[in-house]
Amino acid sequence: MKKPKQKKLLLGVGLDNKDGHTRVTAGDNFRLVGGSEETHGVMQEKAIKLNEQLKRRGKTLDSVGREEFHEIADKIGLPVVEPKPGKKPPG
Repeated sequence: MKKPKQKKLLLGVGLDNKDGHTRVTAGDNFRLVGGSEETHGVMQEKAIKLNEQLKRRGKTLDSVGREEFHEIADKIGLPVVEPKPGKKPPG
């Protein structure tokens, strides 16, 4: 049986929440969890800008390559966390 292809997602995790409010946002290509109101808002803005850039290029997160993703991330000011050396990224 053929394994279904996993959809790529941008995951944003905010760790600065001190007000006890649980913030979760899901959208095309992204899932955002946690953070203060300000941090969560910034994550939402970056995720929306990422989707806008992908749309302008006629691409999806599934079809964009690593270098092009990094180029887009740099353009919108999205910090990218690289896997630790010796660890292979999933997929």
